Amino acid sequence: MKIKAVYFVGIGGIGMSAIARYFLNSGIIVGGYDRTPSDLTEQLCKEGARIHYEDNVNQIPAECRDKESTLVVYTPAIPAEHSELTFFRGQGFEIQKRAQVLGTLTRALKGLCVAGTHGKTTTSSMAAHLLHQSHVDCNAFLGGITKNYGTNYILSHKSPFVVIEADEFDRSFHHLTPYASIITATDADHLDIYGTEEAYLESFRKYTSLIQKGGYLIMHTGLKMQADVQEGVTVYTYSREAGDFHAENVCIGGGRITFDLVSPFGNIPGIDLGVPVSVNIENGIAAMALAQIAGATADEIRQGMASFSGVDRRFDFHVRTDRMAYLSDYAHHPEEIRRSLESLRELYSGRRIKAIFQPHLYTRTRDFYREFADALSLVDDVCIVDIYPAREQPIPGVTSALIYDNLRPGIKRQMCRKEDILDVVRQGGFDVLVTLGAGDIDNYASQITEILQSKT
Repeated sequence: MKIKAVYFVGIGGIGMSAIARYFLNSGIIVGGYDRTPSDLTEQLCKEGARIHYEDNVNQIPAECRDKESTLVVYTPAIPAEHSELTFFRGQGFEIQKRAQVLGTLTRALKGLCVAGTHGKTTTSSMAAHLLHQSHVDCNAFLGGITKNYGTNYILSHKSPFVVIEADEFDRSFHHLTPYASIITATDADHLDIYGTEEAYLESFRKYTSLIQKGGYLIMHTGLKMQADVQEGVTVYTYSREAGDFHAENVCIGGGRITFDLVSPFGNIPGIDLGVPVSVNIENGIAAMALAQIAGATADEIRQGMASFSGVDRRFDFHVRTDRMAYLSDYAHHPEEIRRSLESLRELYSGRRIKAIFQPHLYTRTRDFYREFADALSLVDDVCIVDIYPAREQPIPGVTSALIYDNLRPGIKRQMCRKEDILDVVRQGGFDVLVTLGAGDIDNYASQITEILQSKT
C-alpha cells in the first residue's frame, strides 16, 4: 500500500499527535477527528493537519477517503461504535492501532522503549534528550510535551534509534519489537482490561519476549514479574541504591541533586539533575542506561542530564519562591502519587503541603481507593475532586468519597467539585500546593498560578 494520507481517530491524544507529526514531516496528508479542541490540536492544524471536532463522516477530508492510499490510525480510547471508525471499517480501509504504527517503526529503526506502570514519560523524555543533544541523536515518540523542545516528537534524518514510550494499556506494547527496553515498575493497573494482577504481570513477561536477539532489557530491581527474553538478550537491573546501574554519593541540598552513576558500561561521576527531585534519580539512571547502550559518551550524558528541563505535568513547577510553591503532576496511580509526594516531602521538609487530587477512572478508584488514601496521607491537607470518567460510565457506589473516608486520622480533608477548585486555593493554609491527576485538572493550572502569584 502506497500511503498518501493518514487519518487519525482521536488525533488530539498525546501519543497520537506525535505520530501525526511524523507523517506531517514525511510530507503525507494528515486528517483527523477529536472530541474537543486543545493546544495540541491547534498546533497540529498550524503544522498542516486537517482536524474537526464532530463525529461526522461528512467532515472527513476528501483526500482521506481513498482506501487504496489512506491509512486509518485509532486509539483504543475511541468507542467501538464511533461512526467515523464504523465508516472506515465498513469501506474496507487499512486500520491500525497507534501501537501497531509504532511497532512498524521499531522494526525499521532500533527501538529504545520505556515500559512500566509509572515513570515512562519522564524516563523516555530524558533518554530522548540525552541522545538528541549527543552525537548519536534519535527519533522520539513521547507521552508528554518536553520543556526542552516544546513537543512530544523528535525527528532525526541520521539516527538509527527511536525512543518510544511502551504503553501497557490494552496490551498495546505487544506490537513493539524493541532493541532495548527499560521496565520501570509493574504495580498492578488497568485491571478493567487485565482483570487480575497475574494477567497484568503476564503481559509484561510477554513484552520482554519481544526484545530483539542481541538486544537489552534493563529492569528495576524487585519487580514481581519474570522476564522471558530470547537467546542473546542481555538483562540488567537498576535502582537508586542497587543493581547493575545505580547511584552512589547522592547529595541533596541547596536546590540541587548530584550523584555518581555506577554502570557496567563505565561509571559517570558528577551527574547533576536538571530537574532536582529525588524521583528523577531513578528515572535518570534508567535513561542514562539507554543512552550508554546507544553509544552516547560520558561527557554528553553528563551535559544532557544537567540541561534536561522536564516534561509538562510531570512534577511541573508553576510557582517556586521562598514562601510558596505550586506544581502539577500527572500522577494517577497510587504508587506514582506516593513517589511524587515523598519527593515533595524530601524537598520541602517541615513545610505544610496540600494536595488536590482528581481520581482518574471509576474502575481504578474502585480497585485502589485504599492505596490512594494511604499515599495521599503523606501530606498535611487533602482535597479530593469528583472522579474524571474518561472512557468509562459511572459504577454504582464508586465515588471520591471512598478515598476520602480512608484517609489516615489527623489529615485535614475536604471534597469539592471541579468548579470549586479555585475557591479551595484561595482559602490558602499551605506552603506547597500540588494538583494531581491525569484528567482535566491541569486546565486550572494557569488560574491557580495567577491566584498564588497575586498572594506572593
